Amino acid sequence: MTHPTVIKLHDGNLMPQLGLGVWKAGNEEVVSAIHKALEVGYRSFDTAAAYQNEAGVGNALHSAGVNRDELFITTKLWNDDQKRPHEAMKESLSKLKL
Repeated sequence: MTHPTVIKLHDGNLMPQLGLGVWKAGNEEVVSAIHKALEVGYRSFDTAAAYQNEAGVGNALHSAGVNRDELFITTKLWNDDQKRPHEAMKESLSKLKL
């Protein structure tokens, strides 16, 4: 049995099952890692507010010139943000330039 490389989402989009996680990568390091990943075909990226590199992810994606519609970006809020999820998400989206 072979495994598909993408899964079909409810809205019809096809999402890659393999993505690049950027935990422990600093803002500068993450830019070069994401640029290289994009070059070899990655379109899914995983970060989190706790990683403190969302700005680097945003800079990398913004400067790479890849159409936003081709990308899947996952981030997570920090435990302390459970009382202010809307504000925390806005902060993350701003850092990610999304």
